Amino acid sequence: MISVALLAYVNELTKGPIAEANAKALSEAVKAVVPGFDNDPIAEKRVQEMDGASFAIYPATKEGQYIGAAVEAISMGFGGELKVLVGFDAQGNILDYSVLQHAETPGLGSKSVDWFKKGNAGDITGMNPGQGELTVSKDGGQVNAITASTITSRAFLAAVNKAYAAYAAAEQPAAAPAEEPAAEEETPSANE
Repeated sequence: MISVALLAYVNELTKGPIAEANAKALSEAVKAVVPGFDNDPIAEKRVQEMDGASFAIYPATKEGQYIGAAVEAISMGFGGELKVLVGFDAQGNILDYSVLQHAETPGLGSKSVDWFKKGNAGDITGMNPGQGELTVSKDGGQVNAITASTITSRAFLAAVNKAYAAYAAAEQPAAAPAEEPAAEEETPSANE
C-alpha cells in the first residue's frame, strides 16, 4: 500500500515536467520541419481523421500567408511503432522530417533518424508523395532503403505517405487576404 501511494505521488510530481519536455520537443521538431513561420502551429493544431486513425496537423503561416504544415503519422516498424513528424510546403513537397519516437533495434533500425535527410543516400526532401507514393527501391520505388533494415525503411516511408494523405485530405487554411487600400473619399469641389 505504501509502495502504491509512493508511486502515485512520484507520478504526480513528474507528470508536469514530462508534459513540458514533450511540448518543448514537439515545438522544436515543428520548427525544424517547417522553418520560417511566424504563427503558433501547435496552438492552431487540427486533427484529420482517416481510415480509423487520427493525424495531428500543425499549419504554418508567415505574415498571414500559408506556407505549409507539419503532420504527425505513425507506422509499425520492425520493433514497434515509428512516429514521425513530416513538414510539407504549400505544394506538398517534403521540407524535412523528424522521428519523434521509435522502438527499432539500436544501430540498424535507429539509422532511420537521419537516413532520409538531405545529402544522405535515402534523401526524400523535395519529393512530393502526391506525385507518386514513396517506396523503397527494392519494391520498385525511388528511395534507397537503409542497408539491412528494409522493414524500418518501408515503415518510415509508409508513415510519410500517411502523413501526406492526411495533409492532402485536410482543408488547408486560406491565406489571409491582402488588405486593399482604403478608397479615397471624394471631396466636393468649390464649383459644386
